[in-house]
Amino acid sequence: MRNLPPSSTLRAFEVATRHATFTAAAEELHITQSAVSHQLKNLEDLWGLQLFQRGKSLSLTPAGAALVPIVREFFSNLETTLTDLREQKGRVRVKVSTTYSFALKWLLPRLPNLSLQHPEILVTLETSDKSINFSNAESDVAIRFGHGNYPGLHAEFMFREHIFPVASPALLNRLGTPEIPADLLSYPLLTRDGADLVPKWALWFQHVGVATSALKESVRFADTNMTIEAALLGQGIALARSGHVETELGDGSLIRLFDVAFPSPVAYYFVCPKGTESQPHIISFRHWLQTESNNAQQDYR
Repeated sequence: MRNLPPSSTLRAFEVATRHATFTAAAEELHITQSAVSHQLKNLEDLWGLQLFQRGKSLSLTPAGAALVPIVREFFSNLETTLTDLREQKGRVRVKVSTTYSFALKWLLPRLPNLSLQHPEILVTLETSDKSINFSNAESDVAIRFGHGNYPGLHAEFMFREHIFPVASPALLNRLGTPEIPADLLSYPLLTRDGADLVPKWALWFQHVGVATSALKESVRFADTNMTIEAALLGQGIALARSGHVETELGDGSLIRLFDVAFPSPVAYYFVCPKGTESQPHIISFRHWLQTESNNAQQDYR
C-alpha cells in the first residue's frame, strides 16, 4: 500500500492511455498539460517503471499496457459500487444464487410479496447450475436443488416438489386424453436431457407400475424451460416438477395428467456460509422464504 498513489494520479494515468498527447488528456481532465505530465512522471518515479514512450504521440510501454486494465477495473468497480449504494437508499442488498429455471418459475413470481413484507431488503438474483462454495463472495446465499449434502455450509430444507406429466389442451384435443398411465407410451414424450437430478420418464413409469422398453420420445431438451415451452406448444407431453408449472396449471395452459403422488427424490435447500444465516437481513429473508416454501409444500401434496 506504500506504493499506492492518489486517485487523481491514477485517473490521470487512465485518461492519458486513451489519448495521443498529454494536451488531449489535460483537456478531458480540465487541468494543464504540465500538471498531467508532472503527475505521470511522479507515478513513474513512485513505481520505478516507465509507463509511456514519449514522442510526437504517446504510446504505452509493456509495463504501462499491463497496468491499464487493472486501473480501469478499479475505477469501473468504484463507480459501480457508488451507483449501487446510492440506488439502495438505505436498503440492504441480498445476493441470491439459484438456478435459472427456479428463479424464473418459482422465485420471481413471489418476490413482490417479499418487497411488501420487507421493503428494506433488495434482492439481486444470480443464476447458475454449478455447485457453490462462496469462495468468490459473489453471492450471500444460494438456493440449490439436491440431496442436502453441503459440507461446511449452513443448509436448510425448503420444500420437495411432486413430479407428474403435463400436456396442453391443444395436444389433448388432437390426440385424446390418456385414460391410464400406460396410454402415455403411445404419445410423444418430451425428455429433459442431462443431469441425474432432472425428472426421468423411466422412474415415473416404474412408480406407476408400467413396464417400459422403448419410449416414444419426441425431442430431447437440455433445459427445463424449453421442455415446458414445448409442452405449451403442443409438441408432446412433459414430465414436470410441480414448482415449474404453477402458473401454467393455474391458467389452464397445461393440464396435469393422473393424480398420482410421486415426490421428487431431490429437494430445494437454502444454503449459505456458516454464520451468515444469523445476520438480521438474512434472517428476514430466510423466514420469508420458509413461509413461501411451507405454502408451496402444502400445494404440492
